[in-house]
Amino acid sequence: MRTLTRASVLQVRDLSFAYPSEPALLSDWSVSIAAGVSLLHGDTGSGKSTVLRLFAGSQRAAAGRLTLAGVGLDTDPVAYRRAVFWCDPASDAYASITARDCTAALRAGDDGFDAAGWQALVDAFALTPHLDKPMHMLSTGSKRKVGLAAALASGRALTLLDEPTGGLDAASVKALMRALASRSGHTDRAIVVASAERLDSIPLAGVIELPPR
Repeated sequence: MRTLTRASVLQVRDLSFAYPSEPALLSDWSVSIAAGVSLLHGDTGSGKSTVLRLFAGSQRAAAGRLTLAGVGLDTDPVAYRRAVFWCDPASDAYASITARDCTAALRAGDDGFDAAGWQALVDAFALTPHLDKPMHMLSTGSKRKVGLAAALASGRALTLLDEPTGGLDAASVKALMRALASRSGHTDRAIVVASAERLDSIPLAGVIELPPR
């Protein structure tokens, strides 16, 4: 696996977080996320999804500072969140609308969204027959592919992917890995992939290991 040296896109400083009555997940934790593709690695239950929510600004930390492309979450939370693509796989927020409308909602305000790239991913994921179906009618894998296609076409500064291979068929996993590899050369945008598996086929900007609890 090759690790790339790139400029930092997200700076995390002295971040602390704990759920009530549980040991701290993070305590004065600092990390820099570089442009390109980075792996957030940890076993199931290690807190990867929570860390992504903290990065997205959708989960409030007890302490610390996050700065994305020069914008602080504490000083301008609206601009910070606007620079993040985050589609929580556990959310049912889009259950009642079609996959096409879900995509439109996810890409809203994303001036750098790559429509041609999105269409290529739709084709690679065999999503076309499902675009006009309500999300609640789709399989777990197809729902995930809707989010992934929008995420990988995003032009936002930071894209967060939580266990992206979950529920995917073999052909879609290969398409996902090709798409990630092709985006590893980004010089101004970062993709963070949270996974219990290593990404040995992709040139990585960095590997983030969660601190032991």
